[in-house]
Amino acid sequence: MNGEANPVGSERARHVSPALRLSDAQRKVFEENLAVARAAYDADPTNEDAIIWLGRRLAYLGRYDEAIDIYSRGRKTHPQSVKILRHRGHRYLTTRRFDLASKDLQRAADLIRENHVPDEIEPDGLPNARNIPLTTLHDNVYYHLALTRYLRGQFEKAAEAWRGGLERVKPNDDMLVAYTFWLYLAESRSGRPERAAALLAPITPNLDIIENGAYLRVLRVAKGELTEAEALGAGAEGVEGAASDRATLLHGLGALALIRGDLPSARSRFEECLRLGQWPAFGCIAAETELARMDRSRGAPAEPRTGNEILRELQQERQQHR
Repeated sequence: MNGEANPVGSERARHVSPALRLSDAQRKVFEENLAVARAAYDADPTNEDAIIWLGRRLAYLGRYDEAIDIYSRGRKTHPQSVKILRHRGHRYLTTRRFDLASKDLQRAADLIRENHVPDEIEPDGLPNARNIPLTTLHDNVYYHLALTRYLRGQFEKAAEAWRGGLERVKPNDDMLVAYTFWLYLAESRSGRPERAAALLAPITPNLDIIENGAYLRVLRVAKGELTEAEALGAGAEGVEGAASDRATLLHGLGALALIRGDLPSARSRFEECLRLGQWPAFGCIAAETELARMDRSRGAPAEPRTGNEILRELQQERQQHR
């Protein structure tokens, strides 16, 4: 399965991103933050930080193509900017343009190496419960590059990238479980179950998790410490009940089913994930790619489907059975 062509990501996904599900209060705050970022950008459209924050604020409102356009303009004045490439690559990933995401993120990784770009804490645009930023510039470049490879079916290359960053992030429990989650899947999908199993040793219930509790729960299912029902239950440490966390859980449980060869259960979990409507969540993107791969492996349809198309079919099926 390694080295498969993009099952979902393509230019045709550019204009299909649905509106984000935001509460009125969330939207008001996001719009206010966008106005501040827009004013800073208008005052100096060549300022790297102003470019990045305008792009980020647009993306938080689901305006991904506008964010990408801002980053692309910024590249003209900052062609060596690792930060702009990192953020544009992320939004290419969100909009399922995996080839373009891979190109940007690989270039960012190359620039880090070639120009000896120092690492730095990346400020959060959406702070966690403790208001503690958990990631760095380098972490985000390598993490998203590895994820893009995984989504493209390049499991061995994805494992190589996550493996390279695992030692660096181990002091941070949230990043430890995030890296371990994806690396476990990549090693398993690469046909290396022993390597995958060895990764679970440091995964324990007493890890200090702030925001990646969903990853921890799936890993504990893989380790045999939780049942799937317990993993999906309420009240987990680091899982606040957000739909994006549920998308992580459902995709993760589907991926475990896929690894053990239970294709009906895997499909059920992936389809349930898409029903959440969390289009930008990594769990939803990954569930889409898996369903597209599964469809292609059984010979239909000839053209890969976007998550919107898959979700529309599921909604039609549900209405027919009412």
